[in-house]
Amino acid sequence: MFETNKPLRLTSVDLRDGQQSLLATRVRTEDMLPILGQLDRVGFVSAEVWGGATFDSCIRFLQEDPWERLRAFKKGMPNTPLRMLLRGQNLLGYRHYPDDVVEKFVEKAAEAGIDVFLIFDILGDLRNCETAIRAVKKAGKVAAGQIPYTISPVHNLELYAKLAKEFEQLGVESIHVEDGSGLLTPTAAYELVKALKAAVSVPIHLHCHCTGGLADLAYWEAIKAGVDVVDTDLSALALGTAHPPAESMVVALQGTPRDTGLDLGLLEEINRYLLGVRQKYREYESKFTGVDIAVFQHQVPGGMLSNLEHQLKAMDAGDRIDEVLAETHLVRKEFGYPPLGTPMSQIVGVQAAMNVITGQRYSVIPTESKAYIRGLYGTPPGEIAADLEEKVLGAERRITCRPADLLEPEFEKMKAEIGGLARCDEDVLTYILFPQVGKEFLTQKYGG
Repeated sequence: MFETNKPLRLTSVDLRDGQQSLLATRVRTEDMLPILGQLDRVGFVSAEVWGGATFDSCIRFLQEDPWERLRAFKKGMPNTPLRMLLRGQNLLGYRHYPDDVVEKFVEKAAEAGIDVFLIFDILGDLRNCETAIRAVKKAGKVAAGQIPYTISPVHNLELYAKLAKEFEQLGVESIHVEDGSGLLTPTAAYELVKALKAAVSVPIHLHCHCTGGLADLAYWEAIKAGVDVVDTDLSALALGTAHPPAESMVVALQGTPRDTGLDLGLLEEINRYLLGVRQKYREYESKFTGVDIAVFQHQVPGGMLSNLEHQLKAMDAGDRIDEVLAETHLVRKEFGYPPLGTPMSQIVGVQAAMNVITGQRYSVIPTESKAYIRGLYGTPPGEIAADLEEKVLGAERRITCRPADLLEPEFEKMKAEIGGLARCDEDVLTYILFPQVGKEFLTQKYGG
């Protein structure tokens, strides 16, 4: 029945993607610290605690220093490798940063407690991951490569296997597939894991969201195909737009060759605590519960969906969400089928909203859309529509070099710019990633 008899291993994503998916990344550090000791005893292969929207949310909404949060997590979970999600040359912001900033960020994150850096480029242009991978290896930490899963005419098993091989050649120690929209069907999951296992020798991890209602089934077929690790939440922070529950995986595999060996009683204790946390933050609960089968048409992740709704309400167009979702599908096609993850979810979503609100497609093209079409984010998976490219580029040509090669070193310049408001290199990085919000946060933190 199983392609391997190795026990399945689990990663906890409760403290990052679980609370990000269901509670808008609003859970405060003080409410996570009490459970760290128990989480540390479970035997997770790693715990994802940083990256994604957590950094931004800490300084924007919670008035917490994300670096201090990370150090507290490391102190509370000394035996479990801590993982972060890193958007390659984008780091945790929304633009490409020069190599010196990427290198400094990885160095300081490693010092603060990150053991595993899960690195990806949303377009699959792995030139945008090279600097981060080198920096992680220099710091003596683990570099893992992530492949965003999506469905399009240009995304297939051959492309995913090619990306996995390229990542392996760059020196990553595992390949992770992220299905951020919940699109992976059971059959596709089995075939994908088999293809990746045949293509590379490093472990294969799978990360699915439950939005489309198929994640548990996809995990089961992936487990049969030999996947090494799956990402889970405790059931208190699972399902909806989050991930399959860890307890279900443990029970399903008990007595089989792939038995996780994890203590269900300990998981139940942790879950009782997290149920209280979820209740405390119920005002931030995602309203997308159950199953959204429409995701197979629009492919919009839950976070992008809620962001679009918020933007449209601000423009007194909250009733036009269905039009924007249909337009998103068209814009994505004309943009060459980028997966709808950060930053492409924001770029495509804003362009679709502008097309609908103005009533004239591409009469307004935001700066980020133009930068993408010019090649400043990398090479898209497919072809950009010729008329759109001509409208933006005119007589120019798309750049073909690695986008970061066009960027001047920035860390020392920004360090001088922020001056005495930054007390350490971590503060400088906070300012570089989020200049306005970061400056406001540092001013409040130090009373400047």
